[in-house]
Amino acid sequence: MHIYKTLFKAYDIRGIYPEEINEQVAFSIARAYSSFLSETLHRDTRTMAVVVGSDARVSSPALVREVLRGLSESGLAVIDIGEVSTPVFYFAVKHFRVQGGLMVTASHNPARYNGLKLTREESIPIGGDSGLQDIKQRVESDKFVEIKEKGVVRKEDIWRAYVEHVVVDYEISDRLKVVIDAGNGMAGKVVPKLLPYIKGIKTTKLFFDVDFTFPNHEANPIKEENMRALQAMVRDTTSHIGIAYDGDCDRIGFVTEEGITVRGDIVTALIARELLREHPGATILYDLRSSHVVKEVIEGRGGRAIETRVGHAFIKERMRKEGALFAGELSSHFYYQDEGYVENGDKTMLLMLRLLSQSGKKLSELVKPLLKYFHSGEINSEVSDIPTVLDKLKITYPDAKQYNLDGLTVRYHDWWFNVRPSNTEPVLRLNLEADTHELLKKKRDEVLKLIRS
Repeated sequence: MHIYKTLFKAYDIRGIYPEEINEQVAFSIARAYSSFLSETLHRDTRTMAVVVGSDARVSSPALVREVLRGLSESGLAVIDIGEVSTPVFYFAVKHFRVQGGLMVTASHNPARYNGLKLTREESIPIGGDSGLQDIKQRVESDKFVEIKEKGVVRKEDIWRAYVEHVVVDYEISDRLKVVIDAGNGMAGKVVPKLLPYIKGIKTTKLFFDVDFTFPNHEANPIKEENMRALQAMVRDTTSHIGIAYDGDCDRIGFVTEEGITVRGDIVTALIARELLREHPGATILYDLRSSHVVKEVIEGRGGRAIETRVGHAFIKERMRKEGALFAGELSSHFYYQDEGYVENGDKTMLLMLRLLSQSGKKLSELVKPLLKYFHSGEINSEVSDIPTVLDKLKITYPDAKQYNLDGLTVRYHDWWFNVRPSNTEPVLRLNLEADTHELLKKKRDEVLKLIRS
């Protein structure tokens, strides 16, 4: 079978429906995933079970149908949990104690996309370095073992168990006024099940109708234009905090009472400080695009700070290796040990509400001391010869500390930058931070000129 060259990405499978991902491709991936899981776990498929969930995209039912057929015809027993968020899916894989799971979702991508997230037992992700390329090769070979005895597919309701699991012991003051933007994604189904258990807060809801044509804006809190309606509503209702989910609820963004978006790395620092109060000395991970203030906060509170490469599959693997309590990314993924080393937007929301409630401060007052450095945000540049550009950057800054954890990182005492190649296109992604705004502008322009020349 021919597979579109960028369908299999570093962390999951994602493409445009039906040109790049369709029913035939989904069926073949399910078969290949089954054989991979069988060989990896050294078990007959007829002795294993997996969970299948999906988001509510228009193309999801057709893809789910073929995924279920592919898994069943491979001999696997299948638990179909229906339309759920990605955190609910991860929870279900652990809850049912099955050997893996497959989630039909394109996360925060626009409406015409769809995709698949694959896991092993305990929601261990299958990424590019941990089996995804193996599965791709199996799909392309189109050779699968025929199983005469089909696996049984049964439906299960996971919602009650999930809600009881995630909403525990969050004492939140009734003074909080909260605006939540579901972005017409799965949060519109998840959050209403949680709100009855979050006593006392007054909630204003935005775009809670689940509609993956995204009639109001993309469900992606990383893009500032997608936060404008939330920012305006927070100001108009004089609310204390604004919360925005992405399409499948594995990312979550926050807005201060002034209507200012809080960067993901600053949220990482806030939550790290909160968790270290309860778990002194814990290990916490942050991705290498994050502000230096994150490391300062973690170590200042007695924690062990570890810098990681970007991407959920890599971070989850490192968390397990280090026994990390928590991890955060600039891209607003937040991971928890007690969730099985996976991301969970719902838990992040509850932690931020508790932090804000107990502090007695405005969110802007909590954020302001952490904005001590000046960060460029991620800047993309199209580059025809990435290795040559990286070599040029190395030569230009020979007296800096340099390392290649993920792309190239260059560090001086008063500024630093990281450039990472895209996994799917000829693009370099720059993140740069400096001690002053003037130095930020100077070094940003200097490095961009080198990249783009």
